[in-house]
Amino acid sequence: MMIGESVLLRVFDLFLILILILIFCFLGGGFGLGTDAITAAAVLRDGDRINSAGNQFTLGFFSPNGTTERYVGIWYYVSPPATTWIANRESPLRDRRGSVLISGDGNLAVAAGDGNIIWSSNTTSSANTTAQLLDSGNLILKDTSTGATVWESHRHPVDSFLPAMRVSHNPRTGARTALNSWRTFQNPGHGNFTSGLDAIRIPQIYIWENGIPRWRSGPWNGRILTGVAGMYSVYIDGFSVATEEDGTVYFTRNFRQQFISRNHLTADGILIEAGWDPSKNDWNVTWSGPASDCDYYNKCGPFAVCFVKSRPICSCLRGYEPRNRGDWARGVWDGGCVRRDSLQCDQDGDKNQEDGFAKLSFIKVPDFMSWSSGVETECASLCLKNCSCLAYAYDPGIGCMFWNTTLIDVQKFDGNAGSDFFVRVAYFNVDKEKKSNRIVVIASIVASLAGAAVFLSIAWWVLCRRRKRRKRLTSFDKGEKSLTNSSEFALRSDMGKVKIDELPLFGFETLAGATENFDTRNKLGMGGFGPVYKGQLANGDQIAVKRLSAASGQGYEEFMNEVLVISKLQHRNLVRLLGCCVEREEKMLVYEYLPNRSLDVFLFDKSQDVLDWSRRLNIIEGIGRGLLYLHRDSRLRIIHRDLKPSNILLDEDWNPKISDFGMARIFGGNQDQANTGKVVGTYGYMAPEYAMGGRFSEKSDVFSFGVLVLEIVSGRKNTSFYNDEYSLGLLGFAWKLWNEDNTAEFIDDRISSAASGPEIMRCLHIGLLCVQEFPISRPTISTVLSMLSSEIMDLMAPERPGFTDRWSRTNVGSSSSTQTQSGNNVTLTVMEGR
Repeated sequence: MMIGESVLLRVFDLFLILILILIFCFLGGGFGLGTDAITAAAVLRDGDRINSAGNQFTLGFFSPNGTTERYVGIWYYVSPPATTWIANRESPLRDRRGSVLISGDGNLAVAAGDGNIIWSSNTTSSANTTAQLLDSGNLILKDTSTGATVWESHRHPVDSFLPAMRVSHNPRTGARTALNSWRTFQNPGHGNFTSGLDAIRIPQIYIWENGIPRWRSGPWNGRILTGVAGMYSVYIDGFSVATEEDGTVYFTRNFRQQFISRNHLTADGILIEAGWDPSKNDWNVTWSGPASDCDYYNKCGPFAVCFVKSRPICSCLRGYEPRNRGDWARGVWDGGCVRRDSLQCDQDGDKNQEDGFAKLSFIKVPDFMSWSSGVETECASLCLKNCSCLAYAYDPGIGCMFWNTTLIDVQKFDGNAGSDFFVRVAYFNVDKEKKSNRIVVIASIVASLAGAAVFLSIAWWVLCRRRKRRKRLTSFDKGEKSLTNSSEFALRSDMGKVKIDELPLFGFETLAGATENFDTRNKLGMGGFGPVYKGQLANGDQIAVKRLSAASGQGYEEFMNEVLVISKLQHRNLVRLLGCCVEREEKMLVYEYLPNRSLDVFLFDKSQDVLDWSRRLNIIEGIGRGLLYLHRDSRLRIIHRDLKPSNILLDEDWNPKISDFGMARIFGGNQDQANTGKVVGTYGYMAPEYAMGGRFSEKSDVFSFGVLVLEIVSGRKNTSFYNDEYSLGLLGFAWKLWNEDNTAEFIDDRISSAASGPEIMRCLHIGLLCVQEFPISRPTISTVLSMLSSEIMDLMAPERPGFTDRWSRTNVGSSSSTQTQSGNNVTLTVMEGR
């Protein structure tokens, strides 16, 4: 009996172990196969999975929430996961006996438990193939004999648009590669919504519902989709449009970012951009469309414009009236508007009765446009010469756009997006507008005279005040500078207040004379604030004048910010503000003139060799001292937020001075970090936590400083490295060579020498420490200066930088500090440098 019981106990133990294994397989996510590939000899069964080499993506079986049906899919290697591609979306498995394999004809296939193939890549290839899951989320089928890719999942998208993926349209054949939504949130079958590119005219992105437009992006101008307000911020970046030899036009996103991100077409027809936020362990939606009533295609009908902040949101274009006033009054706008007055359209008639144009600003231009390469000044005349032309617009990246048919899907934005749009109106409306303006002017004059008669004493007092102010400004025109306690003029920003009269004031005539009326020959450059001119005062002092025109819609906040910040700072490594001008509706800042211009001029031009290693090291140390003053030693704790080579100016002795404080932020005495909903800066220099989540601190400036150091050591821009599969930035390139112990390839040939080698290597090491992915891992700027001066001799091994691709572990040397999980893509950046 004892022996029998023992046997029974052993059998029972084995049974329990088997049950536990099965539970783990089916409920715990299965086993990883320890490979990123499926071969003829390696079959992926339900319960198993494969991961990409850098643990970015997983391929395996899954069931959508609340269902039992099984699908083969790819998802991001995060929790909660996000499915990006599905093989058998129309043929779910009913049990857990399915498998993924290489079939006898070399295709990638999904087989049911009975061996029947329910899905296949269905491509012509040899029988010798291997399927591999890449860190870009692309599942590729390769011919092992030639190495050629014969099929890839990125060319057969489901509902997700990933970096390096393409959506395309061939206007000649009609062939289109587009996203397709799930049928429901639990059923991944083909849904009612599709999103893709239409390239028949100017390329645009659409969302279609059963083939009918639901949302439209506006035309692509070579840089942005002009009807997507989010593309004017940092939340959408890196997109491009190109054409293949067969005429196929494709839209893609450059693979040059690290944070996990994707664009996703939901089952209810919303296109969403989301990025993975590791601090929240969740997805962060950074943009969506349609997001408002006016985003929906042709919301207000033909010849009408939609503005979400108007009440009602729909109104007719100038010269048009509602087609059905009863419907319009009830909020039924789909009938749109019709022309109220006929156009003159007589090229040989009376020029005083020629048609004109009514201007609308911040407009998503209508659909169905044509275009020509004319310059802006030609657009109006070209439209007037064509009697069928109803409107025009101009974009520097497109040229003149014209509309000869119904004007539909016109939307007005709340500034900072869209284009100026000109609607053709009858001469009667133009003349009536002129008469109306004359009536308004006459009424204003009469009212002014009446007011002057009633309040003569007050007007006289105001006049005296103005004369007194003009007299004081005249003294500044003569080159005098003054400080007063007057609070008549002051600038305010969200960070504080500074009185203009606390700064030396320059008259407009003085600055105009110093710059030869702002002659283009004296133009030093162009920033986000405006143009910068070289000038010379009457006393011989050279100055740099940064000008913001009152007509500009940009830069005013930066002007206020820079006056507030830099007027309170004094340091040898910060550019010196000499004064400002707030006259004639102009706002200008006057700086000391630095003859050697900005660092990027000499650093990235291989024909220039004036920056030897001693000067470069001095520049690195000087920038560090300037940052230390901003972070720790000044009266105000400043985070610069836009540190880059073009904002480092060089004096006659090649000493660096940090400039452009338009984006800087002031910290309180006990404040270490802050959040912002408006992420500003320049792609390639923003720290990951700032670009993705809007969190900035001293460590975000340290990250930018580290990028600068790597650029100074290499003599190459951060964005100048690419390979075939995805772009590899300077940080990834440095990290790769560091782990391969091949840093000599990284160092600029103009400074490479045995004598300076140890110092250069030390700076490279420090740069890598500054650009580590997580803020807590980066040193403070005071520690960086101690490292540079060798007060700290032993440096820690750097961890993986932010914004680098995931290299296969087989390519990483033993000295690397690898992490098992990180993102590949950043969702937030500025598209161009300021």
